[in-house]
Amino acid sequence: MLNITQTFYDNLASQYDKLFLDWESASHEQAKILNKIFEDSGFDRNAQILDCACGIGTQAIGLAKLGYNVTASDISDGELAEARKRALSADLEIRFENADFRDLSKTFSKQFDIVIVMDNALPHMLSSEELEKAVKSIANQIKENGIFVGSIRDYDALLENKPPYSPPYIHKTDNGQRVSFQTWAWNGDHYKLVQYIIDDGEALKVSKFECEYRATKREELTNLFMSCSCKETIWKFPEETGFYQPVIVAKKASV
Repeated sequence: MLNITQTFYDNLASQYDKLFLDWESASHEQAKILNKIFEDSGFDRNAQILDCACGIGTQAIGLAKLGYNVTASDISDGELAEARKRALSADLEIRFENADFRDLSKTFSKQFDIVIVMDNALPHMLSSEELEKAVKSIANQIKENGIFVGSIRDYDALLENKPPYSPPYIHKTDNGQRVSFQTWAWNGDHYKLVQYIIDDGEALKVSKFECEYRATKREELTNLFMSCSCKETIWKFPEETGFYQPVIVAKKASV
């Protein structure tokens, strides 16, 4: 799992922002959505946050701009380099570390008020055992009465039909247009994802990136967090939050 995922994101890092019409705006909007979830859970901007699948910093940078104390980690050196560059250009102080979210205590000795894993990162765990290991590691970094916030694709719905592709995004550019889409080749509850980015400007450029996921149902994640000292787990859906994926909020119990 690790090498496949690292290679996927290392290769995609320099083009990841092309998956957005406007990355800066998306970062700001997603931070506002997360801020509302945090506030609804009783937290203010004094909360200390760990984004342990930070990618190029989409959520970490947006939250830091809102005034949160943010620490961020990822397994991709390529994405971390991009995130550091973006944080520096925004004059933000964010601690970035290379860390596997299946073994966070190896990197972080402290616990956080809030730990986030957004953008369908947990389904990179290709077995129930690996997912359980990740959830235990994540829960261990959350303070008593702290929360976990994460998002995954709506696999409960996707597994019914197992679509072979995602709808394309078509963005106008200065020189033409950009089309991005994914193909999904299913094998049981696993699927091989191929991300295409087609720049049709002054010259045609096609980029292709491959990875693998395991379609993870909401009940499995709920049960895992409830078994890891969480006293309450709820799901929030796009029509409520404005975020493009279902969001899980799990609250850790006090000892």
